[in-house]
Amino acid sequence: VATKMLLFLCHRRYPTVEIRAETYNGSTHVPVPSDSAFLKALLFELRLIDDHIFVEHRDTCTRINHSSVYSVRTEGGVLWPVLAFQKSGLIYACLPLVEETLEPRPPLLTVSGLSQGLALLLGIVDYISPSRKNEAEMNAKIGQLRNLLIQACPLGTPLNTNIRSLNSSFDDIQEMPTDENQPAWRSNTYKGKPQVNVCITEKVKCMQYDKRDVVDMWQVYGAVNCKCDIEGSAPNVTLSLNLPTNGPPLQDIVVHHCVTSVDPAMLMSSSAEPLDDSVYNGPYKFPFIPPSDSFNLCYYTSQVPVPPILGCYQLIEEGSQLKITVNLKLHESIKNSFEYCEARIPFFNRGPIAQLEYKVSYGQLDLSREKSLLVWVIGQKFPKSLEVSLTGTVSFGTAGKEHPTDYVCTGNTAYVKLYFRIPDFTLTGCYVDQHSVQIFAPGKPKITASRELISSDYYIWNSKAAAPMVYKTLFD
Repeated sequence: VATKMLLFLCHRRYPTVEIRAETYNGSTHVPVPSDSAFLKALLFELRLIDDHIFVEHRDTCTRINHSSVYSVRTEGGVLWPVLAFQKSGLIYACLPLVEETLEPRPPLLTVSGLSQGLALLLGIVDYISPSRKNEAEMNAKIGQLRNLLIQACPLGTPLNTNIRSLNSSFDDIQEMPTDENQPAWRSNTYKGKPQVNVCITEKVKCMQYDKRDVVDMWQVYGAVNCKCDIEGSAPNVTLSLNLPTNGPPLQDIVVHHCVTSVDPAMLMSSSAEPLDDSVYNGPYKFPFIPPSDSFNLCYYTSQVPVPPILGCYQLIEEGSQLKITVNLKLHESIKNSFEYCEARIPFFNRGPIAQLEYKVSYGQLDLSREKSLLVWVIGQKFPKSLEVSLTGTVSFGTAGKEHPTDYVCTGNTAYVKLYFRIPDFTLTGCYVDQHSVQIFAPGKPKITASRELISSDYYIWNSKAAAPMVYKTLFD
């Protein structure tokens, strides 16, 4: 399904797929340009080059990207859908095949190549990411990647998205399993006591402004990771995700290609549309033949009514000092049991903190070694009141090159960023009932289910200054 793999360092084209695309689209077909032209067009669309130039189709405020799918403009026309995202300083991208005409554009949920392409890219991320801190090791892995892609995606259709499970040398390639019932994504068969491990990880993004004319924004997105050690060449497993009675429905569900069938109503729930009473709210059943290694069974989003922690940040400059006030409140519906919870308060474009006077109602305040960041360690629980506060005054010395700068956070435009993890809890209430897991294989398997909520880009902006990105309510 992929006509182009791009890591800045490695790429692969599939002429057979390009011919199929031309067959589907005829005179409206947009050819894939040269490698350098595609790279330049993609970087331009991602605003990684020429970001100082305003381009209406790319930079207009009316355009909000809800996914990692882009339209990339080339000399030959617009390439769509280009799947692209950044991870640890690298760009991962592919151009999936749409097995139908592109005019009018079909809904993203109907393009099966998108989920296959995403699974392949995530397999590449999983293969390369552990070596990011070792340049020599990473270069060696990228050198092997081209051979691995020949095995994983020989003619443009992913057969095995678990890149780590493949052999890097053609001399070591094992023969494909002779069992015709064994799917290509099961690279080996398991021998031993059957066991299934499932972990639901939800991440919450948040932007809070504490302003009447600016709407706070938050988003929840989850992933269900599975590891199924089960004997047999093609074991069948059925797993159900459940919600509490009043839990918000799951939306934008994308499933792994090993899932054999799903209820269409499950896939049609989109966060781009308003919620109504007919929205599918589970249980969400996934019958699948699991790969040999750990994999993400599905991804989803959800529109939860409130963020887990409400905050207010005020920073006022008085002479040579800054006066800061931070108030945080844990919502009463949230489990008050953290693995960790802390608030980080950076000070950009200033010198080292020379003097600090503060008072915290709960927890402990630390100063970073570079003296440019306050770390408020709240700990593993909020107090009974569920509210904590920090007040203080800060003065600075002469700025040096080692102190952080930011072109957005200038003057009093500043933020507090929250970091936390709550084990055995999800914001949607989504959980796996261990008794509902069905495995059609010999033996009684051991089933382990866990869940967690993790903060991701959780910002509280200074309410006494202009926020860099303003989300106005749609109902003004």
